[in-house]
Amino acid sequence: MNICELQTPSFLLNLDILEANLKKVQKLCNENNKELWPMTKTHKSTYIAKLQREYGAKGFLVGTIDEAEAFINAGLDNICLAYPIVSKANIKRVIDLSKKARIILSFDGEDGARLFDNELKKENLTMEYLIIINCGLNRLGVSPNASSDLAKKICNYSNLKLIGISTHPGQVYGVSSGKEISEVSKQESESLKIARDNLISNSFDISIVATGSTPTFFNVITDSNINILRPGNYPFYDNIQLSLNVCEENECSLTVLGTIISKPKDDLFIVDVGSKCLGLDKGAHASSLINGFGKVKDHDELEIIGLSEEVGKIRIASKTNLKIGDKIQIIPNHSCSCANMTDYIIGFKNDIVEKIIDVDVRGNSIKPNLI
Repeated sequence: MNICELQTPSFLLNLDILEANLKKVQKLCNENNKELWPMTKTHKSTYIAKLQREYGAKGFLVGTIDEAEAFINAGLDNICLAYPIVSKANIKRVIDLSKKARIILSFDGEDGARLFDNELKKENLTMEYLIIINCGLNRLGVSPNASSDLAKKICNYSNLKLIGISTHPGQVYGVSSGKEISEVSKQESESLKIARDNLISNSFDISIVATGSTPTFFNVITDSNINILRPGNYPFYDNIQLSLNVCEENECSLTVLGTIISKPKDDLFIVDVGSKCLGLDKGAHASSLINGFGKVKDHDELEIIGLSEEVGKIRIASKTNLKIGDKIQIIPNHSCSCANMTDYIIGFKNDIVEKIIDVDVRGNSIKPNLI
């Protein structure tokens, strides 16, 4: 089946572009003696995670326990939790999963560590953890100079073992130009070096120095202090990455296929793709570089100026050969949230449908037992 024969809206994934993106990032890691542990919240797919491992990924960074469980059940080990886990029910679930595979925890405070240690004692188990370093995002993490202070507190909990540090330079998505990425990258690298040196000078053994964001990946890949890279968006890329000059349009593998259903004015199309497909995201931190609600692939004369739930408004800025009934592909502003809008993505090569890829970690995998 040709993709033009598909019903709309449909979520499409160009498999050739996906493969090229995965191989490019893995090759850079291999050449620079870095391990790749991709952030999987982008695709939430065991199929794509297995591809990443096939090409060389050594582990996976997850945003939710659901992702951890799905990947472990799919035979993928070496899982790192990106955020602290403190709820007792969540702690129990993570401990149960740790009996099946290696899970690395992440902490930025003593309280969460103490809660985890209390439950680990009951099971007579020990788990590894990273200290989260704040490199400028000001969301999670301790300051680089405070890394050893936190390590000294948590080392009192005998069922937890410190193995390294991690950070996420998410502030890169708020820059006003692509040129500013290098400054964020510098901040990222310097913060990790300060934190690592601080810990080592206080006699802590640090085997992992991990960081990750797709925009800064290409700058910090050569940093000798970092040994694990954890980018997430790179399998798909999106309009945010385009706005930062991180990728080219032909490297965006995920699109939403839509049909032009109306032309109420000479300068306006209506498409059957709305916010329930594309979201209303203009960047993880409201990037000022984003215009509109997605980019119509291969049609720079069009701008998506508004979204209702099921339809979108497209301004016709200059002459176009499109008409009612034609199909278009839309590159989402934020592919991570777009992929989470659907249960499956249609994989294709040369415009021919090849496979259906389940977004099988979407939603909560475990329903509460009410009995």
